[in-house]
Amino acid sequence: MQRNDLSTVRFMIELYCRGRHKTEKGKLCKDCEELWEYVKFRRSKCPFGDNKPFCSNCRIHCYKPEMRERIKKVMRYAGPRMIFYDPRLAISHVVQTVKRKRDEKKQAKKKAGAEKLNKSGEDKAK
Repeated sequence: MQRNDLSTVRFMIELYCRGRHKTEKGKLCKDCEELWEYVKFRRSKCPFGDNKPFCSNCRIHCYKPEMRERIKKVMRYAGPRMIFYDPRLAISHVVQTVKRKRDEKKQAKKKAGAEKLNKSGEDKAK
């Protein structure tokens, strides 16, 4: 089963809350519920829409600094533990991250090559 980005974040927040705040499976404490509501709100405003990358791979950071720190804390805790609770999700997350970074590197090389070509064309014109 493939999860979308929101259900993945929800899963991670639940894992964190259960481990750190000792809540029941599927429940969130008040603080984690507040974080979840904030995540949903910010996601609804994302300019990338359904093509949104994982936050760690995104060039736009749309969370307030305090909330960014809170979600980082959740992800640092839940990320390594995901392999034990949902191995397919954890592996999928790693694969998508590696693929996006590889694609970004290719685009950067392509852009640098185009700029170099433009610059050499300008030098010849002079």
